Amino acid sequence: MKLIILDRDGVINHDSAQFVKSPDEWVPIDGALEAIARLTHGGYRPVVATNQSGIGRGLFDMATLNAINSKMIKAVSQAGGRIEAVFYCPDTGESSSVFRKPAPGMLLEIRERFNTPLEEVPAVGDSLRDLQAAAAVGAQPILVLTGKGESTRDSGGLPERTLVYPDLAAVAQALCP
Repeated sequence: MKLIILDRDGVINHDSAQFVKSPDEWVPIDGALEAIARLTHGGYRPVVATNQSGIGRGLFDMATLNAINSKMIKAVSQAGGRIEAVFYCPDTGESSSVFRKPAPGMLLEIRERFNTPLEEVPAVGDSLRDLQAAAAVGAQPILVLTGKGESTRDSGGLPERTLVYPDLAAVAQALCP
């Protein structure tokens, strides 16, 4: 089984400093939906792993998160792709949650759910915490320069073996030539 783990905000859709709090605020990054379709047709099973502290902060509720994710899944499907599952952590940064990236809990849940090792599985994110969670489970950290990606790259301290691409479309092209 070929998994690929994707962060959501800043990788698939435009991020917001005020959080993506409604389906209307969820806007895909150009080429991202087609990239997921390319990965799907290339034999990958895309899984989303996303911190969603807006829930813990009371900015939106579970019904709203489900509506946002439904919009994303439908948009990916309409582009010819598929998202196998969405894993999320509603905890804030102040919590000591083992599921909130950079902790690897969400990725360990993915490993358990799909009953597959994560060593060398591509894990795409735009923040250092995404890359650290990937490295913690032996996945292949991939930084995209969309979202917070450029500032993440410029801040340095990336995990060893981190690959850097301009966006998710470039990742899909590299993995599925």
